[in-house]
Amino acid sequence: MSLILVTICFTNGNTAAQVVVERSKDKVTIAGVPYFVHTVKKGETAYSISRAYNVTVDELTKENPPVVYGVKEGQALRIPVRPASPPPVQAPVIDPDKRDEGKYIYHKLQPGETIYYLSRKYGLSENEIILSNPGIEINKLPVNAEIQIPRKQFMNERQKFDVQGYKYHRVVKGETLSSIASKYGLTIRELRRENRDVRFPQVGDYIRIPGSMRTSDQIAEPAEPDTILIEGEGEVIMRERPYGFTPVTNLGGSLNVAVLLPFYIEENARRIEIDSSKSVKGKKTFKVITRQNDWIYPRSIGFLEMYQGILLAADTLRSLGLDVTINAFDIQSDTVEITRLIRSGRLDKMDLIIGPIHSGNLSLVASYAGMREIPVVSPVPLVNNSSLLNNPTLFMANPSLEVNQMTIAKKISEYYDHNFVFIHSDDTGIDDEVQNFKKMIFDELKYKIPYEEIRFKEIVFYSRSKFGTDSISRLGHALSNQLKNVVVIASEDTPVMSETITDIHAISKKFDIKVLGYPYMRNLDNLDPKYFFDLGLMVYSPYWIDYTRNDVKRFITHFRNKFLTEPKEISYAWQGYDIAYYFMSGLAIHGREFILHPEIHNPDLLQTEFDFHRKRTIDGLENHKLFLIHYTNTYDIRMIEENLSLGTR
Repeated sequence: MSLILVTICFTNGNTAAQVVVERSKDKVTIAGVPYFVHTVKKGETAYSISRAYNVTVDELTKENPPVVYGVKEGQALRIPVRPASPPPVQAPVIDPDKRDEGKYIYHKLQPGETIYYLSRKYGLSENEIILSNPGIEINKLPVNAEIQIPRKQFMNERQKFDVQGYKYHRVVKGETLSSIASKYGLTIRELRRENRDVRFPQVGDYIRIPGSMRTSDQIAEPAEPDTILIEGEGEVIMRERPYGFTPVTNLGGSLNVAVLLPFYIEENARRIEIDSSKSVKGKKTFKVITRQNDWIYPRSIGFLEMYQGILLAADTLRSLGLDVTINAFDIQSDTVEITRLIRSGRLDKMDLIIGPIHSGNLSLVASYAGMREIPVVSPVPLVNNSSLLNNPTLFMANPSLEVNQMTIAKKISEYYDHNFVFIHSDDTGIDDEVQNFKKMIFDELKYKIPYEEIRFKEIVFYSRSKFGTDSISRLGHALSNQLKNVVVIASEDTPVMSETITDIHAISKKFDIKVLGYPYMRNLDNLDPKYFFDLGLMVYSPYWIDYTRNDVKRFITHFRNKFLTEPKEISYAWQGYDIAYYFMSGLAIHGREFILHPEIHNPDLLQTEFDFHRKRTIDGLENHKLFLIHYTNTYDIRMIEENLSLGTR
């Protein structure tokens, strides 16, 4: 049989090498199945061999399992006999005079890429790619063949949302709210009600005009400042917040406080471990090791730090005259233990319960405590705020993702004339959190600019392991050279945040970019902090510590004296102190009124503030306070003062 030469192209970086594989003449028959016997030559790979014999790499590996680790020179392989591959299709050459870089991306095909793969990669339909390459069967093209990817539609399809139509007026020189209201036969009050963020309109601003296009679900007449109307559940009354900090001095009375945290007492009590990491003559050895005296079970460390903060807050309030008794319980995720504790009656006489941390247990405790009017505080971030439903004495100390999204959306509306790039990992399009976030953004932007003028582009994140450096090309195409850009990273997944920030940083010198993200972004430890500062990253966070403040210095000193260590910046110790100090001092000063109206209490805390709101009178309260943290190009981390209120629309 004559030799058939098959030419295969490989890419390695920017260079292409050709490997010629000769099909063997030697055949054997095993169990009635004919096989070629191929001896691997220098430079050949599993891929090039499989192409020469018209089999897949999987078939080659199945018949020759060691191939999974790569082929070696001189290795003998058995390969199922298949008809020889047809002659390779010649790649069409695109006429240099007809190349249009502004209209198309010229993509070089790589092994295994299909029309479907390219459509997902570039956010297009398969038909859009096919129609841009008439007369070409893309799935039969060789590696490195160039095809045209339409740039015109890439990432520019307008997002579809149910947005009510409104009439807008664009301000020209010399106009005021009064003159605009007069022009449309409105009162200034009517105009201001539709444009609450506008006080002194500037030339080019859009003013929303109420009128015939308004519908019944528009904003109603504003309520009194201390009242939020809740349909179907009566009124949620908000008392006036104090001006400045509430003084906490000369306290009296006593409080019983239950702390329900996963201390892992049993795990910490085990002071020996079995080391089986070593082997002797192929057999594992087992060695008993006594743990050091300062060893702590890793999963309990954060909660022990929170408890330390709670103890220091109790000490501070005791020094002011309050009699505090702390009752600590080791409560993990198992509902059996919490049910047993509730039935024992040991929580019946508590004035405050801090914890537990798991949503299932939290709902059990909140339901039980609500019947006894005992406030329960959820001390750590939860997946969502569903536990608040029908639990009026439950407090979420950490803003939920929903509150974070509402706050970010409101911030985005300040940049209404920018180009928005929204990055997420919901490749199925069914993630409610992503879809709701997009709607929040559009709901805020529609107060500032007509819907058709919103510039919004969406990118679905794919890992570099899937798309390589092309992710930078996709991002670069979504950004604008003519406008300022706002990039929103709508994910808390570490790979999404890390790779996206790296990509943005790689092209940041070519574009004017602001970057906004979720609070967890501050905890990324796998990135060079220089990226944050270079990009001027802005992150909303429920925590901000000013180490120059005297009370912060005192806390660190007391913590060091009592526990012989210092709390890290990212530590539950700060949170434990603030939660315990806020709720215990609130109950001591205001009594039961504090449970109904926590807004009447505003003590000076270490790293947070509490701004509690409830949606319905029968629901619990959620903290809405977030600090805007800015990483500046002078390598400072600053807190930007804002006066955000999420309930003003």
